Formats: sequence, structure tokens, C-alpha cells
Amino acid sequence: MRPEILFPLYAPITSLKGVGVRVAPLLEKLAGPVVRDVLFLRPHSVIQRTHATVNTAIEGATQIFEVQIDAFKKPRSPQQPWRVETYDGTGVLTLVFFGGFGGQLEQKHPLGAKRLVSGKVERFGLNLQIAHPDYFLPPERAHEIALFEAVYPATAGLPARTVRKFALEALERAPELPEWQDAAWLAREQLPTWREALVRLHAPAGEIDLAPQTPHIRRLAYDELLAHQLAMAQRKADRRREPAAKLVPAEISAKIRADLPFSLTGAQERALADIRNDFAAGERMSRLIQGDVGSGKTVVAMLAMADVAGGGGQSALMAPTEILARQHFETLSGPLSDHGISAVLLTGRDKGLARAEKLRALASGAVQVAVGTHALFQDDVNFQRLQLAVVDEQHRFGVAERQRLQAKGEAVHLIAMSATPIPRTLELTVYGDLDVSRIDEKPPGRTPVATRAVPMSRVEEVEARLRDVIANGAQAFWICPLVSESELIDLKAAEKRAAELRQKIGPGVGLVHGKMSGPEKDAVMADFADGKISLLVATTVVEVGVNVPNATIMVIEQAERFGLAQLHQLRGRVGRGSRESACVLLYDPPLSETAQKRLDILRRTDDGFQIAEVDLELRGGGDALGLRQSGFPAYVFADPIAHRDLIATAGDDARMIVDRDPELTSERGKALRVLQELFDWRPSSPLRDAG
Repeated sequence: MRPEILFPLYAPITSLKGVGVRVAPLLEKLAGPVVRDVLFLRPHSVIQRTHATVNTAIEGATQIFEVQIDAFKKPRSPQQPWRVETYDGTGVLTLVFFGGFGGQLEQKHPLGAKRLVSGKVERFGLNLQIAHPDYFLPPERAHEIALFEAVYPATAGLPARTVRKFALEALERAPELPEWQDAAWLAREQLPTWREALVRLHAPAGEIDLAPQTPHIRRLAYDELLAHQLAMAQRKADRRREPAAKLVPAEISAKIRADLPFSLTGAQERALADIRNDFAAGERMSRLIQGDVGSGKTVVAMLAMADVAGGGGQSALMAPTEILARQHFETLSGPLSDHGISAVLLTGRDKGLARAEKLRALASGAVQVAVGTHALFQDDVNFQRLQLAVVDEQHRFGVAERQRLQAKGEAVHLIAMSATPIPRTLELTVYGDLDVSRIDEKPPGRTPVATRAVPMSRVEEVEARLRDVIANGAQAFWICPLVSESELIDLKAAEKRAAELRQKIGPGVGLVHGKMSGPEKDAVMADFADGKISLLVATTVVEVGVNVPNATIMVIEQAERFGLAQLHQLRGRVGRGSRESACVLLYDPPLSETAQKRLDILRRTDDGFQIAEVDLELRGGGDALGLRQSGFPAYVFADPIAHRDLIATAGDDARMIVDRDPELTSERGKALRVLQELFDWRPSSPLRDAG
């Protein structure tokens, strides 16, 4: 139940003065439905004003002048502006107004009247002017003109100054809340109280006050991060209290492993040991296997599924697309069936008697492993004894989807897999309630991919190289960039490129683009995987996990337009077989400094985790949106990049709190409950996790 002290902040926005039927939908769109959302609305810039005289005015600066109204100059046509001539004793200042303001201006500001005027100073010919002053007031209302004014987001029908008025009223309603932060830590970090931080947020004294590292922003960011980390720590603790069947390493798993044509890497060994420790604990496992493309996550999952089968249980592996599910099935079914573990592939294509037979086999326990897509958690799918759910590319599934799969059994263990390495400091923000195993080694024998950066002026050389490679039986990718706001224009550019390549290389050129349906894309990708297409041109990122061992060249056109992680993922599509492979980064010179660094790091290393760290450094604090698109929570104050240090501290603090005060009954615990309600990060809220 929400604490009474927060009731004023959870009142509807219509309780704010001036927020009626017309304004409410506009304000809700900008901020949200309750007063707290308006309170948390951050200014994006600051107007700084200084007092000046006409003879000391600075062009381009926003300044305040005390003037006398000298003359009104009416426009000769409706398209021309009204001009008001003013004088301050040092010079003439013209005020310019477009639109039908004339009558109002003369009524409100008669000739000879003294006025305070504020706005951006411009030069027009020999004269200084202000177009549409932001303030035009009698001197006795000077207190209304702020020297520093926060500028808020605006929308049609709701100007920034009106939004500011609502934000300041919301601030007035913000109560003093009990302190939930450790007093010694606040003192050491020199951070203000929660309310002091909000006051400073809404009354910035310059652009510097909007920066992420200012004490008041850091305070609000840490509050938000702690609320999030605490909720995830509580979720993890609750899960660990949920009993599950104990599982031991199975003899059949050892036999499968002995038959593998390679040895496990040290990182694979550690990940498998982590899983087996979880199995032996008698608590429900939720573990993320984070590893680069080709690091061997699937093999680890297969051995875990063999352990489950050895104990008489069933496993399900869910992939986001049919083609990925099919590839997983082809990888797993051979080694498993060789040792008497039956596997079945279940996708949306299965119909009629064939589907019914598969469902009977799962329900009876005749099949120990199911591999499939969303089809696995449909209502008519039943397992006899599901004990392990493996979710590939887990970020492609919603929490509800993963939970529906786990609901097919009792206390089902979860292994989530991700092929997008992220730095350790950011793991907590996405996977804070999961246990994480990192596979940060590549299996031996994997062919390194030679990476070269080539200017677009040499594209014909690249085409000639492609022609030779394809003639020798290899395959290749060609990735077209998204260069336009219009998908249609991008599609035409890709179609043109595909047509050019057909002329130069031959008819075996396929095209995948964003306007195609899922089944259409899958069909083209399947043809490519089967070798029916030699060169695949794509406008979208090639499906994560698609394995085409015969593909040896990846060409990325206008590579400078792609992010570092994206480039690394694309490169990972080749070098999966025994042939020598290459990635060609075509770019349009001149390169920016950041783009140059991106291409340089790709040439130097293929370590996804090292690349993720460099990517983080290159992003700086200005690409939080890109991160959020990659699965990071949509924070209000916290910046996953700029506040990395706070993320780690909040994670440690949250774990300590849950260990010492799991029910949050202490004085600090009660205050922390208020914090969780304030930010809507509670254990019961839909956290972005995999379990």
C-alpha cells in the first residue's frame, strides 16, 4: 500500500492549477498522469539573462532592458510585423511582433510608458531589435523575470513556460521525505537531501546545473538506481527461497561431452560449474550466460539439458525465430539422440497430425528436449516434467513470454543466453536479479576474421574480390546502411545495390529488407543457409545467431554509420567455418574522430567484452537512448553511462540491505519502501529481467 506521505505526489495532474480538460492530455503526454511525473520532468536547457542598456547590448545574448515606449509602426500588409520603437536614454531598441498584435500592444503598452523588456538581441541593419520579447512588463513586475530560467520540454498547445509553471507547483507539493540514504555516504559524497536536489533541478543557475555529474543530479540518479537495484535484489532473494528439484551431473552428460570433437574452454567449464552448483542447491536457478558470438553458449546449455534428462526431467530451448530454432535443433539433436535423449522441433509451421504427435510425445515424457519458437508456450503444449527452460537471445522476449514457458512446469530452472556482451558495470542495470556467467573465451580452431577499412572509392575492388570468392564456392553478406528517415528510400538504395551486384557477380544475389514479413525474411535466410543464394544483401541487421559456415566475407557499406557493438555483431556472422574470412568496412571519408576510433578498435581485436568497454567510453554521456534501445531500463535521472560508478555502488548497497533487513522493517528499511514507491521500482513491478 502506498504511504500516505506520497499521496500529494500521486494526485492526478488535473489537481494542478490550470490543468483542465484541454491541457491534461498534453501534459500527460509530456510527463505522465500524476503530479510526481511533472515533478520529475527535467529541464533541458537554461535561459540566462543579464541587465543591459542599448549601448552595451550584446548580439545573440538574452538581456533585460528598461525602456520607454516611443512609437508604434503599423505593418503595410498582414505579412509584415508590428514594430514598437523604444528608447532607454542610450539608444533605440525595436521590438518586433508578427501576427495581429497591434491593437493589444497599444492598449497594454501606451506611448510614454516605462517597460521592462527581455529577449534575444539581434541586429537588423543599423538597429538593434528583439523579435517577440519573452517578457514585456511594467517595472513593478520585475520579480517575474528570472535571471536564470529553466526551459522544459514543450508540445503543440503547451509552451515551455506553462510547463515550467506546472513543474514549480509540483515542487511546492513535494513533501520532506524520510532519508533513505546512508548519512555517512551522503556526507562523503557531499550530496544534498532529496528535496534540496529537486529544488536545484528546477532552479538551475546555468547549463552546468543540468550536467549528470552535478551533486543534485547524482543524488536523484542514485535514488533511482538504488530503488531499482533493491527491487532486483529482493527478487533474487525471493527466488532463492523457492525450492526446486536438486539435480546432479549425469553420466549421459559426461558421455556426450567425451564425444565432442573439441575440449571445452576454461570459460565454458566455469559456466557449466556455475549451472551445476545452482542445480545442486535445491533452489530455482535463474542464470544468464553472457558470451560473444561463437563462444560456445549452446554447448554449455546442451550439457545442462543432458543433466536434466539424466535425472528424468525435460528441457525446452526457445529461440526468437524459426530459422534460429531450426539451427539449434540441428546442433543439439545429433549429440543428444546418439545417447538416447530424444529431441523435437516445435514451431508455428507444425500443423495437424504432425503437431499432435509432437505434443503427445512431450506430454508423455517420451521426448526429453523441445526446441522451438513462441510455439513452445502455447496453451495446448504440455510437458510431463519440465525442469529447465533455456531462452536464446533473451532480450527478444518479454518477461511474460518467458514466464509462460516456465509455467509449463514446477519451479523450472532458467538459463538465459545473450550474444551481446556488455560491460560489468552495466550488467546490474539489465540483469541485476540474475546470476551471470561470462564466457569470455573463444573455442580453439575458430578462424579469425581479418578486418579492413576501405574507402567507398574502392568499392569496385571489393566487388571484384567478392566475385572471385563466390566463384570458388564461398558465400558473402553485403549490409546496406540506413541512411534516410524514409524506409522507402533506404529500400530503393538497397534494391539498386542488389541489382548492381547481380550484374557484376551473377544471379545468386538475395535481398532482405525491413518491408518484408517475418516468413519472407526466414525463407530468404533459409535459402542463404542452404547455399541457394551466394550473396545476401540486407538493409536490416542480419539475424543474430544465424549460422552459415560457408559465409566468409562480410561487407558493411558506410560502416561509419553503425555503432561499434552492431559492427562487431555483424562481423560475427562470418568466420564460422574452416575457411579464411574477412570483414570489409566500407566508409565515406572524411571520418569523424569517434568513427575513426570505432573502426580502429575493430581492426585490433575481436574480443566482444573489450569492444563493449571501448564502445561505452566512446558513447560518453550522450547516447543513453541508444542504450535504452539495447534493453537498458528507461531511467528518469540515471544515465547508464555517466553514472556507472553509482550503478555498482547501488548494487552493493542493495545486496547489503537485503542481507541485513530482508523485510525492510528497520527505520532505514521503512524509508526505502517510500523510495521504491516513489520510483515504481518494487519487487512486484515488471522488471526487465529474464526470470
